[in-house]
Amino acid sequence: MQLTGRWHLPTSFGQKLQTAFNNYGQLCVGIDPHASLLEEWGLDDSVSGLESFANKALDAAIGKVGIIKPQVSFFERHGSKGFAVLEKLAERVTQTDALLIMDAKRGDIGTTMNAYFDAWLGQNAPFTCDALTVSPYLGFGSLEETLSGALERGKGVFVLAATSNPEGASLQRAEVGDQTIAQQIWQSLKQINSVTSDGRATFGSFGAVLGATLNLQSFGLADVLTGQAASATPILAPGFGSQGADLSASKQLFGAGSSQVIHSVSRSILQAGSAGMAKAIDSAKSELLIGLG
Repeated sequence: MQLTGRWHLPTSFGQKLQTAFNNYGQLCVGIDPHASLLEEWGLDDSVSGLESFANKALDAAIGKVGIIKPQVSFFERHGSKGFAVLEKLAERVTQTDALLIMDAKRGDIGTTMNAYFDAWLGQNAPFTCDALTVSPYLGFGSLEETLSGALERGKGVFVLAATSNPEGASLQRAEVGDQTIAQQIWQSLKQINSVTSDGRATFGSFGAVLGATLNLQSFGLADVLTGQAASATPILAPGFGSQGADLSASKQLFGAGSSQVIHSVSRSILQAGSAGMAKAIDSAKSELLIGLG
């Protein structure tokens, strides 16, 4: 994908992300209403239980973190009523200064991908959000219109590059020419961010999903560890907490690139329950400050 020329656009997602980092730090709270978590919270595995869980989790997170990331699948499993809960949750977030990343991992081609864009990032999108996770594995070029449209609307896109599930490694570490597939995705994002930057933002609007539990060098991503001077590519990093990565090890995991990382935590925070979430978030933020220090 090639984007050229000067861009006269709304406030970019990259600018919004920098503001969120400045105001709240680099922690992101995932709202993942697993059936087991609903049970732990004493809630029914039902739409009403889902709604109670989502709203209480949001209540605990707002004012403490600048980024909220619902996992769409746990709302979708409740059908249209679950999606209605997600819509209302999104509306609540937009009334705050927090950014909302919808973790939907959408990916397709042509008009189908355009329809996903309309649903999540478009002018009249029913699911209001600031950014969306997408899959590039129908070809990175299949995301071209999504990236262009997101830029015009001041939205962000996070592209799966190196994921923490073991099944993904053989594909993502496969080499085409002299680069791994994960490295090609990373380099494409770096290029697009450098071309579309207008110099006002530290971060570009297009980020990579990189699992925090991975050895990045084995995926051909050693240059992530060196960081970037300008138009930095944001990194959405799941895997902290219950999945095994320690927030206090952020610099060990990402090197100089740790300043670009959105550190996503969900289960380790949510397991504290509605009464204990706020304290768990504070503890996570303190641990992360150590990891970034």
